[in-house]
Amino acid sequence: MKTQWIFISILFFGLLTAIFAAINTEPVNVHLIFTDMQLPLIIIILSSTLLGGLILGLIGMSKQYKLKRTIKQLEKQLNEAQMAHAVPSSAIPTDSAPLPLTYAAPEKLPSSEL
Repeated sequence: MKTQWIFISILFFGLLTAIFAAINTEPVNVHLIFTDMQLPLIIIILSSTLLGGLILGLIGMSKQYKLKRTIKQLEKQLNEAQMAHAVPSSAIPTDSAPLPLTYAAPEKLPSSEL
């Protein structure tokens, strides 16, 4: 359910951005590091939005990768700890008598003794 709400909110904000960009179509001067150019404002708004989404996605992917790596390390430590605390098979005594496989029902008491 949470994923659906995230998807719906992304679509909503994308639609708002598209409407806002479509309203602003007049050309503006853009001063880059080495050059100046004149571009329509819609291109600047949409490219800035896409670049921001790309940066956010890359940050999210790097965090997810780090979390997966941490999970693998913790699972490895857990397995090592479980193996260290496991009872080795040589420590289990083998000379003990086996348990009987039959069950003897207790004798019935006369009803006067109850």
